[in-house]
Amino acid sequence: MIIANPIYDTVFKQLLSNNEVAHIFISTILQENVVEVAPKPFEIIFDKEGKEIDQSISVAIFQLDFVATIKTESGELKKVFIEIQKTRKFINHLRFRNYNRRLNITDEDVYDAGGNKKESLPIIKIYLFGFELKNIKAPAIKVGHEIIDLITQKIITVKDEFIEKLNQGCYVVQISRIDGKLQTKLEKLLTFFEQDYFVDETGDIKEYNYPIDDADINLVADALRLAYTDQDSRRRMEAERESFRVFNLAVEEESKGIKEKLVEKDKIIEEKERALELERKAREDADNALAQSLREIAELKAKLKG
Repeated sequence: MIIANPIYDTVFKQLLSNNEVAHIFISTILQENVVEVAPKPFEIIFDKEGKEIDQSISVAIFQLDFVATIKTESGELKKVFIEIQKTRKFINHLRFRNYNRRLNITDEDVYDAGGNKKESLPIIKIYLFGFELKNIKAPAIKVGHEIIDLITQKIITVKDEFIEKLNQGCYVVQISRIDGKLQTKLEKLLTFFEQDYFVDETGDIKEYNYPIDDADINLVADALRLAYTDQDSRRRMEAERESFRVFNLAVEEESKGIKEKLVEKDKIIEEKERALELERKAREDADNALAQSLREIAELKAKLKG
């Protein structure tokens, strides 16, 4: 079976625009009894002074929002706000936190344009990272008071700086650590995001040859197969690939500029250290010369007295 690569924003958006697939995706990752999901577009949010809070999304971070209704073990129905964020490249954790800080608005801060307080729901974040966490090998984890491996349900005791900077109550998928195992429904879902078995060098489409024995997983496969056959989707993927290429070039240029500035800074520091060393040596030579002069004067005085 040939499917479109869901790491592309355009494919991921098309995939989760199917409400059944969105329900499968969210409930499988949360491992909760999700009875309903509804997409929620970005809204313009104002603070108390009526100043608009910027919620623009960069090329680096792609976000989709949903409102989900979860049925608890006690039978209670609760609504939660689901933020799904996908990034293909590593992002400095400070920039990542700053981006999310603009979205984490409390009840006291959220007002509409007329100054009326807006309803706020509990937020659950799902992160799909295209980069690897340094110390955590599990492909999917739940971050709370403890870090739980969502595949084995075991507690992860190792620390990771990036994870420690994230808010509790989030779920993290490491796309590059997906290993093609099929023991659980979550593992089966994640195989679609595995970055292997590409048909060509573009990475737009891939072969999916894993056996499918679950109706929900088959629905996801059908949606990705449809995205592959849809010409508009293919054109959007090509445009996104080009945008990402340009973005990577810009990042490389920025990194190159930073490296050049660091090299220049190191040269300036070396020159200053060299100048300070010469100055120290000159002072040392002057002190030695003065000491020698004082010794000679003392010896001369001694001779005169004798």
